[in-house]
Amino acid sequence: MSNDPTEAIRNQAAAYPEVATGTSCNQSSFKTRKKSFLFIGPGAKGIGYKAMFKLKTSIPEARELAAKEPDRFEVGNTGWVTARFSDDHPLPKKIWKKWLDESYELSV
Repeated sequence: MSNDPTEAIRNQAAAYPEVATGTSCNQSSFKTRKKSFLFIGPGAKGIGYKAMFKLKTSIPEARELAAKEPDRFEVGNTGWVTARFSDDHPLPKKIWKKWLDESYELSV
């Protein structure tokens, strides 16, 4: 079993229908119908990991998390939410699964 906390997220993203994977800078990208729905990879300066999800209905939840943990969560102006995490402090499955499903649905 891998200790990479991004592996389960990547595997789930790749399992959706009609997904193409690629690379953007040092991040893995996942898209469907030419619309990206996930960027995931190493964090800034190689510290930890980060994932970016395109959200709509979960933006209020993401803003609450960003207010409580600004070093971990950031909400952009265009609906992209960045989550930063580590081996010791992974992104909870309940959050990433919900956000990944929503991000994918917004791209189809």
